[in-house]
Amino acid sequence: MRSLTYGELIRGNRNFRNLLAGQFISELGNWFNFIAGLGLVRLVSDASPTAAGLFFVARLLPFALASPIAGTFVDRFSRRQVMIATDFARFAIALSFLLVNDASDLWIAYVATILLHTTGAFFDGAKNAAAPNLTGKEGLLAGTALLFSTRFLLMAVGSALGGWASAAFGYEVAFIINAVSFLISAYTVWLIPEEATRDEKTASRMSSMRFRRKQTPPSEQPNFVAADPRASFITELREGFSYSVKNHFALTILTMNMIWATGGGAINVIFDRVGGVYFAGTEGWNPDVAVALLWTASGFGLTVGMLIAHRTSTFLDRKGSNHGFIGWTLILHGVLFAIGGLMPTLLSFSIFAFVSRAIVGVEYAVQETMFQRSLPDYIRGRLSTLERGAELTVFGISSYVSSGLMFYITPQTLTIFSGLLSALAGVVWFIRERKVETGCLACSSVRFGRT
Repeated sequence: MRSLTYGELIRGNRNFRNLLAGQFISELGNWFNFIAGLGLVRLVSDASPTAAGLFFVARLLPFALASPIAGTFVDRFSRRQVMIATDFARFAIALSFLLVNDASDLWIAYVATILLHTTGAFFDGAKNAAAPNLTGKEGLLAGTALLFSTRFLLMAVGSALGGWASAAFGYEVAFIINAVSFLISAYTVWLIPEEATRDEKTASRMSSMRFRRKQTPPSEQPNFVAADPRASFITELREGFSYSVKNHFALTILTMNMIWATGGGAINVIFDRVGGVYFAGTEGWNPDVAVALLWTASGFGLTVGMLIAHRTSTFLDRKGSNHGFIGWTLILHGVLFAIGGLMPTLLSFSIFAFVSRAIVGVEYAVQETMFQRSLPDYIRGRLSTLERGAELTVFGISSYVSSGLMFYITPQTLTIFSGLLSALAGVVWFIRERKVETGCLACSSVRFGRT
């Protein structure tokens, strides 16, 4: 199957352009919020590792816990309406950060963060389920790479701008920018037609009942009667869990990403402690700018990796090397990140973070495209959010445990552990898929029982 280039997809697909534009604006605001929120928590808590750990948990675990419910929800109801409603909700929630003035108000920041990321689970579930319908099969690889590369580009740009805005104008400006970004996102989603976000089979399941044509004489008007009643919400939720366990490839992706998150979850604490505390003290960096620099390097790395994924995938298809590529790149990126923990300066550490994330960015684009192609549309919302939710559950737990470890080990030691644990995901991939004969993505789809 020929994959569309990035330019072909963007020029020829207005609905995808609108979705991409909305994500671009809202992700920019999200990173303003992250840098400002983390800085505010650090300021009012006197740089408490526990306070920072709670902030990371409030960002990650609610999203993770809400994801299976959100996935089932967006497979049953209008994905477009879900995205618009959650954007309006997030606009109001984002403004509540303006009420935090001292340590006694920290609970407001935590509650607002929990609500932002709970509603965010519904938005992401709807967006991820709708995206393959907007791109079509030929545009899925390019669409996946663009959606994730712009997200990671905004990690870089948003972090840098958020750190600068927080240092120059105060945290309030960053919170207001975040709130307004959700209104713009809602408008761009509103421009997308409802029918473009789902296929016919999903549309029929979104009705409370399915209907079949009743046999009538030719002289009479056709009549329709209720067919099988639709399964309950709980039944469809259970169906998503069952599919993820019984489908070999889906379970491989789920397991591998959870293993990766055991190390990847520490990155929040690492960047905050290494940049905002260690190098801010030893090299005189502004704490917000130092943290933003590390996120910027990481974001640009992931963006570069995503943008070269199209050519990489084409090369891998010709060579039949998708299987080995996924495993070895996961191992390599983790080892490089671990080596970064030995670097003596913030800039040298940033370089290793950049390279490590560029490598895993390419891998993730290839992996995610294979995963999305494997999923029927009617269950895609449940599986994509379940996979993401499981990963973020482990990610959140890892973040909190890592914040506690800061009382006993150095941030540099944590960086080494983080990289090596993340590298184990590649080992898991080889173990799970060692018997699979690799080839092109289309061949892989047949191999894994996908259509």
